[in-house]
Amino acid sequence: MWLASGITSAQMGKTYGILGGELCKDETLDKAFPVLGSICSQTTGIVALSFVIWVIRPILPHLALADVVNGIPDSAPAGFDQWTSPIVLPAPNTTGQNGWASSVARARAFVAQLTLAEKINVTTGVDTGASSRCLGNTGTILCLHDSPIGVRLTDFVSAFPAGINAASTWDRDLIEKRGYAMGSEHKGKGVNIVLGPGTNLARVAAAGRNWEAFGADPFLAGVATAASIEGYQSAGVIAGTHFCGGSEAKQVESSNIDDRTLHEVYVWPFAEAVKVGVAAVMCSYNYINQTQACQNSKLINGVLKEELGFQGFIMSDWAAMINGLQPALAGLDMNMPGFIGYGIGDQDQPDPSTATNSWWGSELSTMVNNGSLSETRIDDMVTRIFAAWYQLGQDEDYPHVSFTQHGQQTFSADGQLVNEHVNVQGEHYRLIREIGAASSILLKNTKNALPLRVKNLKRIGIFGSDAAANPDGANNCAGGATSHGCSQGTLAQGWGSGTAYFPYLVDPLSAIGTHIRSINPTVVVDAVTNDFNLKAVSDAASLADTCLVFVNADSGEGYITVDGNAGDRNNITLWHGGDNLILTTASRCANTIVVAHIVGPVLVESWIDHPNVTAFINAGIPGQESDEPEWAVAYTMAKTREDYNADVLYTSSDPVTQITYEEALEIDYRHFDAHDIEPRFEFGFGLSYTTFVYSGLETAPHPRRDADHTTTSAPGTAASPVNPVGGPTELYDVVATVSFTIKNTGPIAGNEVPQLYLGFPASVNEPPKVLRGFTRKLIAAGSETRVALDLRRKDVSVWDVVRQDWVVPEGRFEVMVGSSSRDIKLTGSLEF
Repeated sequence: MWLASGITSAQMGKTYGILGGELCKDETLDKAFPVLGSICSQTTGIVALSFVIWVIRPILPHLALADVVNGIPDSAPAGFDQWTSPIVLPAPNTTGQNGWASSVARARAFVAQLTLAEKINVTTGVDTGASSRCLGNTGTILCLHDSPIGVRLTDFVSAFPAGINAASTWDRDLIEKRGYAMGSEHKGKGVNIVLGPGTNLARVAAAGRNWEAFGADPFLAGVATAASIEGYQSAGVIAGTHFCGGSEAKQVESSNIDDRTLHEVYVWPFAEAVKVGVAAVMCSYNYINQTQACQNSKLINGVLKEELGFQGFIMSDWAAMINGLQPALAGLDMNMPGFIGYGIGDQDQPDPSTATNSWWGSELSTMVNNGSLSETRIDDMVTRIFAAWYQLGQDEDYPHVSFTQHGQQTFSADGQLVNEHVNVQGEHYRLIREIGAASSILLKNTKNALPLRVKNLKRIGIFGSDAAANPDGANNCAGGATSHGCSQGTLAQGWGSGTAYFPYLVDPLSAIGTHIRSINPTVVVDAVTNDFNLKAVSDAASLADTCLVFVNADSGEGYITVDGNAGDRNNITLWHGGDNLILTTASRCANTIVVAHIVGPVLVESWIDHPNVTAFINAGIPGQESDEPEWAVAYTMAKTREDYNADVLYTSSDPVTQITYEEALEIDYRHFDAHDIEPRFEFGFGLSYTTFVYSGLETAPHPRRDADHTTTSAPGTAASPVNPVGGPTELYDVVATVSFTIKNTGPIAGNEVPQLYLGFPASVNEPPKVLRGFTRKLIAAGSETRVALDLRRKDVSVWDVVRQDWVVPEGRFEVMVGSSSRDIKLTGSLEF
């Protein structure tokens, strides 16, 4: 705007400098943000102003009232007064319960020997300079590194199917194997803490990072999260999942969530993670009910450390902190990567105990010395970190870091060995291929179009850039963007920090051609990979007896913009003119099969009912391998974007964008059910090449035993007792078992995923049905199997916001068993 008024960039820079200089004289800001003084003394006014713009400005409306020390919650802007987060103090110490006793005792004994400076070196990262081998480092002890699909920024690693594909298998064992394989690769490279899995729910269809996590249902996401963590940690690496409520790629947003919805929907998967012993949690960039996640004492102290009895440590996301003292009091245990923010001040002060470019670092010493923070709080931070280290056995023969985040070169510029090129892939390609097959979802199949039989082919047409290899190489972009920040060639991962280098990438065109030639080399394979050369597509399609159209839709993290999409998708249509490509092909080819590599729901109404579109496969984000389709969607695919009840808020005039979760419990299919909206493909839907019949439903309640739980954290500043790990023990007692028979009545063996839904008594106002159980069964042709699914007390409870506890409502529960959320085969009832 200034440039348009005739002000030059030089004049603007001078103005920035003057303004920054004035800010450096502001005693109020200096007291609220002590580190600003360090920035002002070491840098220019421009840097100081940048600090205020990007770090302080978003919370200026709250400065007058926000004070954890005095128990005053962050205030809400006008119209959002109900959305505030209560203060819960003090931060509870780790108790060493539920299998953590030995690790905590060893950690406490070790911490007792440390000086304050040494403790600070454990709690504060060493920045990301040349000496920082991993994305996050504490001293020379811990390496923290991305990503949830493989070891990021290094070589000789695998690129695994995305989290959304893992969830789409509906196979707990397969998900755990994926976690173990990824954990093994991270450990093999010397990574102590993997920044994954992704756990946030796909509340918004267009949200950029949906593909990294496990779909739209809290129960499914909880199972997948727990299985992934058990896999990671059984390999010896600490898992650090993302907490919580970040539904969009924005960073400065307040996710306004009511207490019941928070517990029943968004905290649910994290509770499952804590129950299986997750050793680390990462607070996110967003705010929750006006308080930034890394200093939200209700979530960290009240929910994680008290209600859920979390024994591990909580780290910040990279440069997510906006204050120093507040997060420390609110229960944060580790500051990553050390510095205040990207592009703000010095980015490389490798000794945290003396660092002046950090919210913590030397500031922690100041806080202890002036009495604003007790050293016992720092002791618990370090105890929790080392307890996790001991708990995972990382004190014995753990591999050293053998790579660098700064490139794949063997030696650094000064001749130091920084990459030993350790190959950790093993035979993980087999598992990747298996997951790719199990997560490719058959959504339409008419005229026996699939499976394809080469013996029946004479001429096949393959269309779309998504069928082909990236012309600039699997890990490159034409414009030089990093972290897969482009959409070129077949789509096998999104963009951002949740990515990994492909060791190779099997593109569909090459794979199909090779397969066909191995059976019948006389089959003609025509390919047009220019999405917009519709004349060539039309001509080739008119000659083919079978046509395969490959299309995609991409997304990623908000710090990268691809084709105008700043992380979140601008729409939920196919990219690269995919709809026109399909329609052009179908207009000339009577057997058109569509394969979509997509990060989430897309609109398909313009072509899905075309008589020549005989089959549709949602292949998701499959990683380096892919195969035949097998199972079911982990989200609802709507007929129109307007059918969803939540959407991306692209623009806002608020300093902190207010995103109110008005849909409450009605996320995804729950909303479609509650409002009788017909989806195109419902949650849990997926076709098979065979048929199944359900019968013999039985519901069997179990005897109740006496309760043994403590009261959970209530609003206010008073602390509550720390619960057992995962919450009150009785929540995980089995209270009923639902059993039934499935028979394969088709001609071939096939997998079936029976899904158990509950309808709660009307008095508690739950959605019409909620998922509460599932399994995946391979059943031979003509055979049958008996399936038994357990219900825990938690599964039949609701969160009582007055009692601040889980309560089993009185009355009749409807039991529904089916092959999707809409295809219910058997019904029954239970009463408690």
